[in-house]
Amino acid sequence: MSQQNKRRREALVYHAKPKPGKIAVVPTKKYSSQRDLALAYSPGVAEPCLEIEKDINNVYKYTAKGNLVAVISNGTAVLGLGDIGPEASKPVMEGKGLLFKIFAGIDVFDIEVGTKDVDAFIETVKNIAPTFGGINLEDIKAPEAFEIERRLKEELDIPVMHDDQHGTAIISAAAMLNALEIAGKRIEDVRIVVSGAGSAAISCMNLYHLLGAKLENIAMFDINGLLKEDRTDLSPEQFKFKSKESFNTLAEAMVNADVFLGLSVGNIVTPTMVQSMANDPIVFAMANPTPEIDYDVAIASRPDLIMATGRSDHPNQVNNVLGFPFIFRGALDVRATAINEAMKMAAVKALAQLAKEPVPEQVNIAYGETRFTFGRDYIIPKPFDPRLITTIPPAVAQAAMDSGVAKEPIKDWTAYHDELLERLGEDNKIVRLLMDRARRNPKRIVFAESDQLDVLKAAQIAHEEGIAIPVLLGNRDVILELKEEIGFDADVEIIDPKSDEEKAHVAKYGEIYWESRKRKGITLYAAQKLLRQRDYFASMMVSQGDADGMLSGFSRSYPSVIKPVLEVIGTAPGVQKVAACNLMVTSKGPLFLADTSINIDPNAKELAKIAQMTSTAVRMFGLEPVVAMMSYSNFGSSTHEKAKTVSDAVSYLHRNFPELIVDGEVQADFALNRDMLQSKFPFSKLAGKKVNTLVFSNIDSANITYKMIKELENADNIGPIMLGMRKPVHILQLGASVDEMVHMTAITVIDAQKKENFFNKQQE
Repeated sequence: MSQQNKRRREALVYHAKPKPGKIAVVPTKKYSSQRDLALAYSPGVAEPCLEIEKDINNVYKYTAKGNLVAVISNGTAVLGLGDIGPEASKPVMEGKGLLFKIFAGIDVFDIEVGTKDVDAFIETVKNIAPTFGGINLEDIKAPEAFEIERRLKEELDIPVMHDDQHGTAIISAAAMLNALEIAGKRIEDVRIVVSGAGSAAISCMNLYHLLGAKLENIAMFDINGLLKEDRTDLSPEQFKFKSKESFNTLAEAMVNADVFLGLSVGNIVTPTMVQSMANDPIVFAMANPTPEIDYDVAIASRPDLIMATGRSDHPNQVNNVLGFPFIFRGALDVRATAINEAMKMAAVKALAQLAKEPVPEQVNIAYGETRFTFGRDYIIPKPFDPRLITTIPPAVAQAAMDSGVAKEPIKDWTAYHDELLERLGEDNKIVRLLMDRARRNPKRIVFAESDQLDVLKAAQIAHEEGIAIPVLLGNRDVILELKEEIGFDADVEIIDPKSDEEKAHVAKYGEIYWESRKRKGITLYAAQKLLRQRDYFASMMVSQGDADGMLSGFSRSYPSVIKPVLEVIGTAPGVQKVAACNLMVTSKGPLFLADTSINIDPNAKELAKIAQMTSTAVRMFGLEPVVAMMSYSNFGSSTHEKAKTVSDAVSYLHRNFPELIVDGEVQADFALNRDMLQSKFPFSKLAGKKVNTLVFSNIDSANITYKMIKELENADNIGPIMLGMRKPVHILQLGASVDEMVHMTAITVIDAQKKENFFNKQQE
């Protein structure tokens, strides 16, 4: 099966299973009793209806309108697919709704309208507008998109924005301001060449013009050539950017140009064209998925180039997700009647300024960088930057207030900042960060049970996603048969420790193992026999540097897997006992739980060490650990020895590691409810903080808790993550899902990256 066919199949399965679509309506009120239902519907629902009848503004008080956006399209300009119709556009609109929700906490109904008639479309949107707090127009072809947006903005009193136009314009304008600053040029002076004259390109140029670009310095091309006065096929919006120049080709126009902006098609710009530009040229090649010129080709063409694309695998990605969720967030939060030019400009300037500020360690870690700093390779913030939600919405909200379109001005900006942080959540973002970080420096990972179908599927995904270089361990014939069955046709290494081909390896590894264990009752013959077993062989590969990490445990019990791992690889310096934690990706953010798999009943010092090691793992994800030491007791309310063990562990940590935010013993509800904790125990180090790490007093409570969270909340589970090992080894939960194994592959890669960086620093 070809790579393209596999991707097609995966995409179709993703959208179809386990239930069709990507978004759903979720109740926000209790509905468990007859009383709840009587309040939700008849007769109780009549009361808010009457209040809204008295004052229509009460609709924001009693309904979801204030946090509800309509993503509306007629399917006439869908992605790069063109006019495919409203039904075919629905997957895209659902996807846009997903982005609104995960980046800014905004709920969305996607609306696909079955008409190409401008008047009918506008009338439809106007008729349904009372339902929504904002309207996001999407994938509507030009020039109709211009008129639809203009008229809806005039005739509705809620925010309306066509993101295809303004999203790209806002993000690229922020990047352009910073690129010009780095190049030492003023926007008023630069000559700009534009490839593409659709809605996005026109909107970009309108915004650039507002920022100071001169119309006479802009040369815009469409498929028919330069926009000129003598052309009769130009829309009014295009005619504004007619040129008095007489460039016959794009190549001719780019000679001595300062800026190239591409919103057209791939591979239409050559290195020669880039070389012909002025000093310190700026090239924004934003056609997707193939830019107007390949990033590496362009960068190789001249050293003074500043370049951006729409792709995530190169620096300076101009990505609309940096804008629309946060712009609507700010507009909704002040009940703006419009998204006006002042609000767009506020977003531009906030984004541009954010790129100049020190980058949080979480972002550096996510993208595998030592430190992002403002410069040619960093002119725009990254989509995973957690500061976006506390930077752009306040700027947009303030601009709405200053320009007189805010119906509910914000009075307490500190409270608003805290509210935005709460909306941020961390749920699935942490998984995306994980995968992206692993992808930036993949490592050789041994899958010790590759003759198991699900393990092989996980290895296949890891390979295709570029997060790891899999080494498949197991019965070669079985692996080859399963590879064919699932269409895994990549040429990856397969090792069968029991085969004749591996006799030399087994002998070599057996001798190394025997040398380390010969005074512990192991003969050379026994050692070489053990090394034919997959977990011993895989552990030795990692120990000897023939692989960077390993995964095992899918089909065998934890004790049977950990024994060879500990014997061959052993613990890290200073670690007496290893431990394990699980990361639960919950709706309230990530929660690290320890020790979930190894230490049955640790004493106080062991518990303290588990807390330390878990904190190190939390920092590996770019998060600051806030650790609650769990118990049935609160801060000395019980003198039982179990509670005292936890209390003694906390005292030890406070004495020896005062910089660590850790406290207890504390009950689960107080640990997870910061208001309760602040109210009852204001003296605690945890007071006012969001706890993200729970350390339990024994394996019973830890293991039961993480499995209950997994089943009851349907939370993603990443783990068990081994803590304290000398090398990157992680043991899967028996029968782990394919997704869980993929996530653990990323963890193993990141663990290997971290240990490699530590080793390199030691060598320096």
